[in-house]
Amino acid sequence: MTNIRIILHGKAAGNAEVRHAVRTLRREGHGVGVRVTYEAGDAARMAQEAVEAARQGDVDVIVAGGGDGTVNEVFSAGLAARPPERCSFGILPLGTANDFARSAGIPVTDMTAALRIAAESRAHVIDVGRINERNFINVMTGGFGSRVTVETDPELKRRLGGLAYVLTGLTRFRELSSNNGRFHAEGFSWEGRFLALAIGNGRQAGGGIPLCPDALIDDGLLDLMILPELDAEERFDALARLLGQGAAGIEELVVRVRSPWIEFTSDEVLHVNLDGEPMHTTLFRAACQRSALAVHLGSTALLGPGSNGASSLPANHRP
Repeated sequence: MTNIRIILHGKAAGNAEVRHAVRTLRREGHGVGVRVTYEAGDAARMAQEAVEAARQGDVDVIVAGGGDGTVNEVFSAGLAARPPERCSFGILPLGTANDFARSAGIPVTDMTAALRIAAESRAHVIDVGRINERNFINVMTGGFGSRVTVETDPELKRRLGGLAYVLTGLTRFRELSSNNGRFHAEGFSWEGRFLALAIGNGRQAGGGIPLCPDALIDDGLLDLMILPELDAEERFDALARLLGQGAAGIEELVVRVRSPWIEFTSDEVLHVNLDGEPMHTTLFRAACQRSALAVHLGSTALLGPGSNGASSLPANHRP
């Protein structure tokens, strides 16, 4: 039996599929408790409480029930609370994009299957990214792409899902402005104007766009992608390919590097998005926190060779 604590975004409190998943796993013998968020800060507080319950032996798996922002908040707060060795984390994907869940092989249309992964699969120890004092699990974006994520209409996201980000980006490409910045990483330096950047622990953002298509979440490295400034006539085509095909669609245009740390400075304010949470900055240091958190994943290419060996933990079955 596994004792699960779900931290559920308040908007999903009445979700019939979630209720069915909880009932199903309880019938199968697992202990499933649910805490529902009501206001800002609840998810982090509940994650800390769940870690304390894990220390007492009452919780084995802490599940983030929501979108990428909820996953970030729960996982980050759980990591900060220093979970005991046998405490692991899972995902119940209930957001618009569910970018990390999709790339991590978590079923986004079957809540019972997703919860069963958290209860019964092996947990893999994954890396966590950190920008200044804030963690990110998946991808940090900067420049135009981060603005699109923030400015996409919530109703459009509800109706169209990830396609809403693509439509918003294409309709606002004329507003596309570049930023100036200086990047440094291990054995790498680049300076100039750029339209967009991504730093990936995971691979995709913005509703399924693979911005860092080769990133791994257990290699101790972050993947940096920079799209340099383009002439006005090139922008629409490049943006359309980026939004439609991801970074692979503009491979000849982008600058890439893989490093355990990345530093950025600028004289201009940069719009940044951390797993769906906006921020503004003129400088940051991104670092990879290696083997930071045990997480239950589906079948995914995010894991490097040998990930089924010493880098994974047994499922948290309790007698």
